[in-house]
Amino acid sequence: MMQQERVVIDDLRPQINCGKFFIKRVVGEQVVVSADVLPDGHDVIQAEVLYKHQSARKWEEVRMEPLPNDRWQAAFTVSRQGFYEYKVRGWVDYALNWQHGIEAKIRDGQHVKSELLDGIQYLDYVSSKAEKFDREYVKTLASRFKNEGDYEQAVKEAVSERLHGLFLKYPGRFLAHTSRVLQVYVDRKRANFSTWYEFFPRSAAPEPGKHGTFKDCERLLPRIAKMGFDTVYFPPVHPIGEVNRKGKNNTTQAKEGDSGVPWAIGSRFGGHRHLHPELGSEDDFRNLIRAAGELGLEVAMDLAFQAAPDHPYLTEHPEWFRKRPDGTIQYAENPPKKYQDIVNFWFESPQYKALWKELLEVTLQWVGFGIRIFRVDNPHTKPYRFWNWLIAEVKKKHPDVLFLAEAFSRPRVMQQLAKQGFSQSYTYFTWRVQKQELIEYMVELTQSEMREYYRPNFWPNTPDINPYHLQGQGEAMHIIRYALAASLCGNIGIYGPVFEYMVSEPYPGKEEYLDSEKYEIRHWDWGRENKLTHIIGKLNAIRKAHPALQQTNNIRFCGLENQQMLAFYKWDDAGHDRLLVIISLDPHSTQQGYVQLPLDALGVGAGTRLELHDLMTHTSYHWEAEWNYVALHPDLPIHLFHIR
Repeated sequence: MMQQERVVIDDLRPQINCGKFFIKRVVGEQVVVSADVLPDGHDVIQAEVLYKHQSARKWEEVRMEPLPNDRWQAAFTVSRQGFYEYKVRGWVDYALNWQHGIEAKIRDGQHVKSELLDGIQYLDYVSSKAEKFDREYVKTLASRFKNEGDYEQAVKEAVSERLHGLFLKYPGRFLAHTSRVLQVYVDRKRANFSTWYEFFPRSAAPEPGKHGTFKDCERLLPRIAKMGFDTVYFPPVHPIGEVNRKGKNNTTQAKEGDSGVPWAIGSRFGGHRHLHPELGSEDDFRNLIRAAGELGLEVAMDLAFQAAPDHPYLTEHPEWFRKRPDGTIQYAENPPKKYQDIVNFWFESPQYKALWKELLEVTLQWVGFGIRIFRVDNPHTKPYRFWNWLIAEVKKKHPDVLFLAEAFSRPRVMQQLAKQGFSQSYTYFTWRVQKQELIEYMVELTQSEMREYYRPNFWPNTPDINPYHLQGQGEAMHIIRYALAASLCGNIGIYGPVFEYMVSEPYPGKEEYLDSEKYEIRHWDWGRENKLTHIIGKLNAIRKAHPALQQTNNIRFCGLENQQMLAFYKWDDAGHDRLLVIISLDPHSTQQGYVQLPLDALGVGAGTRLELHDLMTHTSYHWEAEWNYVALHPDLPIHLFHIR
């Protein structure tokens, strides 16, 4: 059907895959919307962003401001969890166009009586929409436009700021054009700012040789809270398979007493709906979740949708597993890795709907226990559509629930998982060591389209990854890696106490831990503190106190020619919290150089006296030059300056 339109709306941002996927925000954040809005001819136009929460009936409006080259921009703030909708509307503003034209003619000395009479139609429209005070004014003005004796006063009023403001306030959107509707999903703030601590519950016992329990974990919570973490993540806490159980250091023949791999879920004691009997009862687990909450901690649970060969599902629902021609089920593989103790669900099964429903009910069961964060194991080995469906179903009734995608896979795969709904995502930070690759990776995360939907979570180590640059390293390298994660990214995590105790002996030739907890119970002296635990606690406290560190995207790298030093400026959306972070990447030697202050971003000129307070040492400095000397020693390889 033919339709009259005077403006075109093009290149609307942000949007992902032409609006196929929603962008993401957390409560209190802004959505900055921009678009090309252009008319035919030279008429004056206006544009606005319309937005509303999914539960609201009425659209809110915020007027867009013009940028160069027919680009327009406006922002709105999201204040509630759930979906928001937004769109752009543009129109030729005939009233403003009239005012612009009469102003040009008056400057040219022309007599504009006819133009004044033409303007009455726009005054009448304002009068029909305006509040009483404004309505009385425009009625008086219309009378003056008609009266020849009021010509001089009418001319002044016709080009006045007051009338201009009324035209803006009460626009006549004749032949307005509206874009398609786009969506933003709003999570709670922990989706953007979280500090994770992972440990194995079975290694929590105070005595050597004993299997840890949920009650033992409860005893450790004050230590974790004291270090400044807010999320405690447990590997799977379900019964572990006994068939093809792995032994220490991934041997395929388990010995008597070997505890097996927690990700090999299911045995005669139950499956995904059950707890490992040696960890404790359901009441013990509920008590642990409750005790964590009292300390400001949340318990994150592992969703590992796979099964051990003796999982009850294999006998109760054999149709959920694909059999080979000889009747056997292929164990899981990721060549050259082999997982003889795990078999995969058959997501292509003709009975896939029942499988999906069961896995949703498993997830909701643990939500019922009070779990609001899930770390999802290997999501890239399951269908994308499955995750899109499951996450959406959970969030319909439980918008607080967050999902972290553990997928160290190809970039497009990791990005697709984020688009499908995952709240956070693991990243390549674990392997980014050199200055230039750190900068390039952060620029990709924060200045590309990824900033709209991909929330990174930086982990220096995991039970699966003992990176080469940490192997055999002491305090300095561990401080550097934690400081980088804590200052670059809003979401971070460590696998402990391996990390803070610097247990980094590798399995020969691999990025894996020798005597890994994945395959055996370890005993730790949980009461021990060291310099690293102190610095981790200090950095975590600074993160909690400074909004600039509670997000990822507001970052700008600063000039510093030394390739062993990294400098960057971070700020919060409100612009009240401004930090300059300088980190040495060298764990062995003192590094020095001159760092360039981002004076334009700070809104000051060279010669302005700035106070920089180091939050790590509580030492203050006063800088006036654009380039300033810094030096960092491996004992404390970070300056974290609060700019006052």
